[in-house]
Amino acid sequence: MSAKIIDGKEIARQIRAELTEEVKALKARGIVPGLGVILVGEDPASKSYVTAKEQACHDIGLFSDDNRLPATTGQAELLALIAEMNADPRINGILVQLPLPKHLKESEVLTAISPDKDVDGFHPTNVGRMVVGEKAFLPCTPHGVLQMMARSGVKIEGAHAVIVGRSNIVGKPLANLLMAKGAMANATVTVCHTKTKDIGYHTRQADIVIAAAGRPNTVTADMIREGAVVIDVGVNRVEDSSKKAGFRLVGDVDYEACREKASMITPVPGGVGPMTITMLLYNTVESAKRANGL
Repeated sequence: MSAKIIDGKEIARQIRAELTEEVKALKARGIVPGLGVILVGEDPASKSYVTAKEQACHDIGLFSDDNRLPATTGQAELLALIAEMNADPRINGILVQLPLPKHLKESEVLTAISPDKDVDGFHPTNVGRMVVGEKAFLPCTPHGVLQMMARSGVKIEGAHAVIVGRSNIVGKPLANLLMAKGAMANATVTVCHTKTKDIGYHTRQADIVIAAAGRPNTVTADMIREGAVVIDVGVNRVEDSSKKAGFRLVGDVDYEACREKASMITPVPGGVGPMTITMLLYNTVESAKRANGL
């Protein structure tokens, strides 16, 4: 058996097409959703990611306010810019690209963003709303994972999902979303991490295995059962002299081996990755609708 590939690029394309139509309808009512982006410093991965976000905004018709600041930018200057964006009615979502230079206090920066414009879903207010099941901006990667599974016909309700990883960005919010009441939820959830004694014991019992550990080959074929759904959130660079860049991207899953046992699997790249930016766009459009009482 060879697994069905869950094509993140195609699912992201479908959602962006839906968002493009929504934005057209909003513009017909005089509403232009806007995303404010702040990048501090010259980190190559962050620059590449922000450029992709700017292009994605342009593609679906969003207004994008791009701010690229030097690495020497101070805390007060950054907080002042966020305060301006909080007060700017043209901006529905604010994104501060992480990681920030070490001299800046990340938690203070993230909590300075208005919860009503926190389209990354990182503000403690939105995290709290999500946990108790209130309306909130959902973190983009976990929400993208749910959309991928739902649109691929994965049965989530009643399934046993095992998440490998407990980060605040993926593991914890995904566990909360999967165990919630409602659509794309009602799963039984186990969370494994670096102190879990035998991760394979847990993953072999899972209907759905989600790898979000940030380490290649964390999930191997002997750790999944026949017919499991495998979602690989990891993106890791491994040296590869045959590539022009000198490296290639791999996930947290031994893809080729697991593909022979799983019923469905996500590739890296081309799996979860394209969904993250797409759900950021989704949250920005949602924020514009809320701001206008729609």
